[in-house]
Amino acid sequence: MNDDRKENNNEFEILRKINSNPKISQRILASKLGISLGKLNYCLKALRDKGFIKIKNFSNNPNKLDYAYLLTPKGVRYKTKMAYFFLKQKMKQYEDLKKELEKNYEKNK
Repeated sequence: MNDDRKENNNEFEILRKINSNPKISQRILASKLGISLGKLNYCLKALRDKGFIKIKNFSNNPNKLDYAYLLTPKGVRYKTKMAYFFLKQKMKQYEDLKKELEKNYEKNK
């Protein structure tokens, strides 16, 4: 997998996870994604800089580490586009595998 595709996949997975649980901690999110906390922090800042998420700190909360990650409209569009691309790619892989299996089946009859 090339670096751009891997980065897009990381961004897509991060957006999916924070969309389903905006108050997830970075530590738990990094664990679920199988990446380091430092890499996640870098990715979150990049997503924020691209305008895909907003990071909100609950200033009234005595625990200053509580954040919420909110998808912006731009982030929702990007996530949708990436989901479409991901599904399209998986469908192509499925069709290619199906053709290969049918070919092998006919060959081994």
